Amino acid sequence: MRTTFPLRALALASSLAVGLSLTVPASGTTPDASPGRGSPAQTYRNAVSDTFADTFADPAVIRGKDGYWYAYGTTDPLREGEGTRHLLPVSRSTDLVTWEYVGDAFTEDTLPAWADTTRGAALWAPDIRYVDGQYRLYYVITETTVTDEPNDNAIGVATAPTPTGPWTDSGGPVVGPRPGAGGAGDYLWTFDPSHVVDPDGTEHLFYGSYYGGIYVTELSDDGTRAVGDPTRVAVDNKYEGAYVVQRDGWWYLFASSANCCAGPTTGYSVHVGRSRDLAGPYVDREGVPLDQSRAGGTPVLAPNGNEWVGTGHNAVVTDLAGQDWIVYHAIDRADPYLDGTDGINERPMLIDRLDWIDGWPTTRGGAWASDGREKAPVASGRTVTDFSDGIPRTWRTDGRWTLADDDAGDAGQHAVGTVRRGQDATLTTSAPSSRRGVRVEADLRSDGGVYGLVVGDAGAKTRTGRTTKGKAYGHRGTSLRAVVDDGALRLELVTRGRSSTLATSALPDDFDATTWHAVALTVRGSEVTAEVSHARLGDPVALATAELPRRTVLTGRAGAVVAEGAADVDNLSVLAAARPSTKVVPTPRPGRLVSSDEFRGDALGAGWTVLRDPEVTVADGALRWPTEAADLSGSGNDAGVLLRDVPRGDWVAETKLTIDLGTDEIRNYQQGGLIAYVDDDRFARLSHVAIWNTRQTEFGTEMPYAGRLAYGGTIVGPPAETTWLRLVHRTDRRGEREVQAFTSTDGRTWIAGGVWTFPQGSDVKVGLISHGGAGATSEFDYLRISRLAR
Repeated sequence: MRTTFPLRALALASSLAVGLSLTVPASGTTPDASPGRGSPAQTYRNAVSDTFADTFADPAVIRGKDGYWYAYGTTDPLREGEGTRHLLPVSRSTDLVTWEYVGDAFTEDTLPAWADTTRGAALWAPDIRYVDGQYRLYYVITETTVTDEPNDNAIGVATAPTPTGPWTDSGGPVVGPRPGAGGAGDYLWTFDPSHVVDPDGTEHLFYGSYYGGIYVTELSDDGTRAVGDPTRVAVDNKYEGAYVVQRDGWWYLFASSANCCAGPTTGYSVHVGRSRDLAGPYVDREGVPLDQSRAGGTPVLAPNGNEWVGTGHNAVVTDLAGQDWIVYHAIDRADPYLDGTDGINERPMLIDRLDWIDGWPTTRGGAWASDGREKAPVASGRTVTDFSDGIPRTWRTDGRWTLADDDAGDAGQHAVGTVRRGQDATLTTSAPSSRRGVRVEADLRSDGGVYGLVVGDAGAKTRTGRTTKGKAYGHRGTSLRAVVDDGALRLELVTRGRSSTLATSALPDDFDATTWHAVALTVRGSEVTAEVSHARLGDPVALATAELPRRTVLTGRAGAVVAEGAADVDNLSVLAAARPSTKVVPTPRPGRLVSSDEFRGDALGAGWTVLRDPEVTVADGALRWPTEAADLSGSGNDAGVLLRDVPRGDWVAETKLTIDLGTDEIRNYQQGGLIAYVDDDRFARLSHVAIWNTRQTEFGTEMPYAGRLAYGGTIVGPPAETTWLRLVHRTDRRGEREVQAFTSTDGRTWIAGGVWTFPQGSDVKVGLISHGGAGATSEFDYLRISRLAR
C-alpha cells in the first residue's frame, strides 16, 4: 500500500547523491557584468529562473540596499547535466523577473564548521533578512557535528555586509537538533526557517516540518540563538515551509502541504491561516485552527491543470507600486526531473501576483500559477533612482543635498539631505495625483534627524517652528508627510502653513535609526498608510494609517524630506500605487442533474459498474461501506470501486460523506470518497483520509510514468465527520481532461483545491471508494452527477 505521508527525506537522499566539486564564483563575489538599469520589463513568463537555472527550489527574496532584488535557493545543481551542487545559490534582478546567477553563499571549503561533511551535510531552505545593518541568512544544516547520530538536522545563520557575502556562520545552531521518540538517529525535522520582527522589536523564528510540526520561538537580540519556550503553530504531518507576514493587524502564516518531490504527480501546495498574535492560534477562512488533527488551512496556490505542478514553498515580496507577489518553486510535469526520469526533482522559481481579497491572500484571484505572458512587477522607471549616477534631472532638490558613498555596506552612492538655516531639505519629483494613488519608498538612515517621505509637496518651504505637533511652515499648497521623529513614525498633514498630526506609531525601544531601514508612504484616495521596516518583508516595526480630511487633494511633487538635522536617502521611488485586484475565479456550480443516486432502496440501482465486489449495504437512504484493507495505489489494485458513467462535456460529481476516523490517533490510511477513474493505474481520488495523527482531504492521483507508477496528492479544505466532496470536470484548450477537487463542511461554502489531468480521449468514469485499511465505515448519502452550470 502506498504511503500518503509526504516524505521530505526523499529530497535529502537526492541532494546528498550529488558530487562535491565546484566550478562557480567564490562566496561573496559578483560577476563583472552588471545588468542595466534601463527600461523595466512590461511582461514576463514563468519560470523566471530559466535565465540562470533549471532548478532553484525553496526561494527566498530580498531587495538589497544596492537596489537589486536577490534570490536564494536550496542546495542542488543549477543546470541539467551539471552534476555539481551549489550550496545556497544566489541570483539577482533589477525587475524581479530577469535574474542572473551571482555565486553561492558557501563552497565546500567554507561550509559552517558544525556541518558534518563526513555525512554529506547539505544546506536547505534559506531565509534572507536584513536587520540592524547586516544581512542574515538562515538555513537548514541536514547533518551536524552537534551529535554523533545521523539525521540531526538543525537551523543555522550567517551574516554578511552585502547580499552576496562574504557570509560568516554564527558558529553553532540557532535551533539545535531535536530528538524524537524513536531512539538514536530519530530527530524531529528542524527545517524551513522564517524570520520575522515583532512591532515591539523582538525577533522570532518559525521552523519545522511534517515530522514534528511548525513552531515559533523568540530569538536573542542578535538573532543567533533561540530563547524561551517554542510554541507549536501548525500540526505535524501536514505542513512545512512557513513564511509569515503582517497585514491589517493580522499575522498570516503561509505553509506548504503534501509531498514536495513526487515528479509529475507532485501536489505540493500553499495554504494560509491568520492570527492577531504572532504566536497564534492561526485559523483559516472558515475559522478552523491549523494546529489540530483536522487541521485548517485556506488554499493560496495549488496545481491548476496547466504545465505546473508542485507549486509551493513560497516567499512574499512587494514591488515598488505596493503590489505583493508570491515567489515559489514548481515542477514542469513534462520535465519533472533534473536529469533523466528519477532523482532530483527539477523545481525552478516562479513568481505571480498575490491578491488580498476580503482579508485573505490568493494567487491571481484563485487562478494560481501562470504559464503564459503576465504583467510584470513594477520595479523601475524615470521616477526611481538609486543615485548610482548622481541625482537625476527629473528630481528637484530644495535645501542642501550632497552625494556620499557607503563604504561599509552595499548601498553604494546615495543622497544626503541636511537642514540649513531652518530650511527643510526636500528631494522630489512629479507625482501622480492622490486620487490615482501614489506610493513613495526609500531606504533611510539618520543620526538624530527628523526625516521621512512627502506627497503633495507643491514647492519649497521654510520651517519656522519646532518639530512638534502644530509647527508652522512657510508653504505653498498642501502636503502629507510620514516622518521618523523622536522614536515614532508620524503622519502629518501640512495645510496653509500649519501642521496637524493624523496618526502616530511608536518605534521599538531598540530601533537603530543609524542603520538603513525602509520607509513607505501610500495614498489611495483618502486612505493613507505609512510603515517602517527593516527590509520590506512584511514585518513592519511601525505602521500608521489615517483618513485624509474631506476635499484634501495632494498634487505637485513627492519624495524625501529632512526636517531636522541630516539623513541619508537611497533607492527612492515615486510611482502610481498598485490598484488591488478584487476579481476572483468563480466557484463552479452544478447545472442540470444527469443522475442522482440517493440510496433510498435496499440495493444499488441500475447503471453502476462494480469492481472487485465490495461489501456494501444500502438502507435508510445511505450506502454504507466498511473501509477495506486494500488500495488502488501501487501495483496491488485490490480495492473495490463503484463507478458510474458521466455525460459528454463538462460535469460535476458530488457526494456527502460521513466517516468516523477519530482525531489525533495514528490510523493509516483509512479513507472514503470520490474517484475519477480511467483504470487501476490512472485515477484521481478525493478522500477524507487518516494520515498519521491528522485527518485531511487529499486529492491524490496515480499515472504511469517512465515504466513505473507515479503517485502524489494535493490537500484541499479541512474535513469534518461529515464532509461534502465535489469533483468538477472540464476539457482544456489542449484537449486534456481536467478534474478539480472541492470540499465543504456544510454543503454550502466550498473550498477550491488542486487539479489533476487525464490525457485527451480518456474514458473517465466517476464513483466511490472506501479503502486504505480496515477499521472505519464510509457512509454516502448520495452521488449526484450534473452538467457544469454555465
